[in-house]
Amino acid sequence: MILCCGEALIDMIATPTVSGGDGFVPHSGGAIFNTAIALGRLGTPVGLLTGLSSDMFGQQLSDALQASHVDASHVIHSDRPTTLAFVQLTDGHATYSFMDENSAGRMLTPEDMPGQLLAVSALYFGGISLACEPCADAYAALLDAHGAERAVMIDPNIRPDFIKDQARYRTRLNRMIAQADIVKVSDEDLDWIIPGPEPIADKVPLLLQAGPAVVIVTRGGDGASGYLADGSEVSVPVQRVEVVDTVGAGDTFNAGVLAELDRSGHLTKPALRTLSASALHAALAKGAEVAAITVSRAGANPPWAHEL
Repeated sequence: MILCCGEALIDMIATPTVSGGDGFVPHSGGAIFNTAIALGRLGTPVGLLTGLSSDMFGQQLSDALQASHVDASHVIHSDRPTTLAFVQLTDGHATYSFMDENSAGRMLTPEDMPGQLLAVSALYFGGISLACEPCADAYAALLDAHGAERAVMIDPNIRPDFIKDQARYRTRLNRMIAQADIVKVSDEDLDWIIPGPEPIADKVPLLLQAGPAVVIVTRGGDGASGYLADGSEVSVPVQRVEVVDTVGAGDTFNAGVLAELDRSGHLTKPALRTLSASALHAALAKGAEVAAITVSRAGANPPWAHEL
């Protein structure tokens, strides 16, 4: 089972009301939650480790996990509030305002993390849960304790406005990247991690030298590229669809990548260290296929396997 570790929240998406003004409609979301939901719908064994509230929004998130066949045995419940992300869409592109203080997800500590992860073969981390303390330290501790025997993928999905102490964040993120087997970044993420005017081709080898076996770089409408430690590079284009919005696009891309690597038997530390360019290309193509369906409909609504 792939265990997705990180935030689950409510996206409050602006929607026209019958009176003509905009209201906000609650949609289940969060980067790590979206990836778990997408994996469940693709038929890949998956679980979620997060903090969920006992409030009405926490129940909505729990119901969504169950409906998409995501194992919730590692969910940590509390009476703290659910994180809310107010989403404004402009030409299909999302901007966010978060209400996250003292939330059920953010307030997780290293002491809340499980001592054992039975039946878990791979770990996936990312999103705002790697920037917000104390949960960021909790997930880093989980990786320290359980990452050595399991395949690890990280998508930092960096949001600079969330980072209160850049030095602490960089130190923690660099330590997690060094323990990862797959690191997926956008071109903007890569420029933040490795500042400077150098092109992507010059920065990727530096990221590979930090520890991962595979680096994936997404470039929005220009597609995605994957890089291996032996110097191999593969690329896939985006699939052309009518874009409704981009909410959850990267999250479901990651699910497609993980699902294909799991299906082909490559989602282990040894297999990823010897991954072929063709196997990486197949994983990127699956990610692009899944993401294309997600962006063609409103909200983070990943496809089921029969829709591919």
